[in-house]
Amino acid sequence: MQRSFETLLDGMEIEELRKNEGIDVKHYLMADAHYTWWKSGKPYLCRMFDMLHMGYADEILFGREVVEEMPRIVSEWVEILNSRK
Repeated sequence: MQRSFETLLDGMEIEELRKNEGIDVKHYLMADAHYTWWKSGKPYLCRMFDMLHMGYADEILFGREVVEEMPRIVSEWVEILNSRK
């Protein structure tokens, strides 16, 4: 599962950006392919949760959550944008 390694690397780079440049970037992982994650990728689920707990991902969305949670996430982005004005 190359995606989990990419997410880990992205998370580490974002952490470095926060520490060194003071720039906060939200990092989401969306696992919406049933076969890939629930049939082939079960061993990688623990790694995904580790990334979440280490702060390398802000949120992990599974299946329908990708669609259901998007309005909330976008609302959070709007709040962040408005707070910067």
